[in-house]
Amino acid sequence: MANDYKDTLFLPKTDFPMRANLSQREPEFLKFWYDMDLYGELKKKNKDKPSFILHDGPPYANASIHIGTATNKILKDFVVKYKWQRGYFAPYVPGYDTHGLPIELKVLKEQNLDKDEINPVELRKKCAAYARSFADVQTEQFKRLGVIGDWGHPYMTLIPAYEATQLEGFAKMVDKGYVYKGRKAIYWCTDCQTALAAAEIEYGDETSPSIFVAYKYLEAAKVFPELEGKDVDVIIWTTTPWTLPASMAVAVHPRYEYGFYQVGDKVYLIACGLKAEVERATQLPFGEPILICRGERLEKTLALHPFYDRKVPFVLADYVTLDAGTGCVHTAPGHGTEDYETGVKYGIDIYNPVDETGHYYKDTPIFGGMSLAEGEKKVFELLNESKLLLGKLKITHSYPHCWRCKKPVIFRATDQWFVSVADFRDKALECIDEVKWVPDWGKDRITNMVRDRSDWCISRQ
Repeated sequence: MANDYKDTLFLPKTDFPMRANLSQREPEFLKFWYDMDLYGELKKKNKDKPSFILHDGPPYANASIHIGTATNKILKDFVVKYKWQRGYFAPYVPGYDTHGLPIELKVLKEQNLDKDEINPVELRKKCAAYARSFADVQTEQFKRLGVIGDWGHPYMTLIPAYEATQLEGFAKMVDKGYVYKGRKAIYWCTDCQTALAAAEIEYGDETSPSIFVAYKYLEAAKVFPELEGKDVDVIIWTTTPWTLPASMAVAVHPRYEYGFYQVGDKVYLIACGLKAEVERATQLPFGEPILICRGERLEKTLALHPFYDRKVPFVLADYVTLDAGTGCVHTAPGHGTEDYETGVKYGIDIYNPVDETGHYYKDTPIFGGMSLAEGEKKVFELLNESKLLLGKLKITHSYPHCWRCKKPVIFRATDQWFVSVADFRDKALECIDEVKWVPDWGKDRITNMVRDRSDWCISRQ
C-alpha cells in the first residue's frame, strides 16, 4: 500500500527535498491530506480487510496539549498508520474526557468563581462550555501533529448517549451488589477538597516530625501485679502529630517482646527490639527491662490520652514493625487505612475531627477551627507543658501527594461510595491472564493493583 499510494495519498508532489523547510512544508502536506480526505480514502481501500482497533484513553479537555500529550498521540498514530499500510481496516476515533475536577478547577480559577457561591448547575454549564472549547483547540493541535483519524466525529464523555451508557454499566454494578456506601479513611486532598482513589496518588519525599509521646498506662498493675505502685507510661510513636487529637488506641504486635524499663521514678513500656532507637530519640538511659511480655498480653488494657480525658485501649496489629519508633503505634481510625481496619475490628469509634478544608471542626476540644499546621503546633505546646513529649526527630519518607495539585494529601474518614473489588477480583485476574501485554511488566503491574485492592473509591466532592 505504501508504494501504491506514495505519490497520490501520502505526499504532495514537490521539488523540495524532505529535509528542507519542514516548518513551511508540513502545513502543505497536512492540507493535501485533508483536502483529498486521506482518512476516508484509507477506509474505502481497506473496508473489507481484517480490523485493528486502537482504544485510546482520552485526554482531559482543560488546556492545550503539552509534550507528554503530543508524544502519547504521535506514538499511537505510528501504530495506526502502520496497520493501515499493512492492509488492516484501522479506524481511529479520537475522544475527550470532559468530566472531573481538572476542568472544574480551571474554570473556578480562570473565571475567579467561588465554588461555594455559584449555582452547581451554572457551574456545570460553564465547565461544559470550557471543555468543548478546549476539545476544539486540542483537535487542531493533534491535526497539526499529523495524527490521522475521524476528527470530525470525536466522542466526548459529556455527550448524553455516552453518559447513558456509563449509567447502564453502573446500574449493572449496583444490581450485582458491587456498589456500597461506607465511612472509611480515604485519601483526601485539602487543596482540591475531594476524595482521591489510589490510582490518583503520586508519591514523593516529605520531611515529617517523628515524635515519642508518653501515654499513662492505667491498667499496668491489673495485668502485671509486680508493677503495683509504679508510675508506668507506654511510649507511643507517630509521624503525624496533628492526628493525636483523634488518637483512639495504641497498636502493638502480638508476637513481639515488650519490656518495662525503670528510668528514675518512671517505668516505660516499649518493644525490646527498639530500645536503642528510643534511647537515641529520648536521651533516656534504658537499662535492662524489669519485666518482659509478648504484645498479646497487653490487648484491651487501657492507657490514657495525653491531653484528653479519654481512655485508649491496646490493640493488636501485625503491621506494627521494628523498623522505627517504639513498637507501640498511636492509632487514629479516622486518619489511616490500617488504623481504620483495626478500629473496625475492635469496635472503636472512627473519629475524624478534620473538615474538608484541612481545619479541625469548630466543636473539636482545644483545636476547634485551627488549621492542621496550627493544630500541630498546639500539640507540641500541650505535650511540652505536660512533659509528655519525650523525643522529637525529623525523618524523610515517601508520602502520598495529589496527582492534580501535587500537594501532600491526608487520610480522612468520610462517607463515600465504593466499588467492592473483592467481589469480582478472581474474574478480573482471569481476564488479565487472557490479555497479551506489551511490555510484559504491564501485566504484573495491573495484576498487583487488582490483587491488592479490596475496594475502589468512586465518589468525588
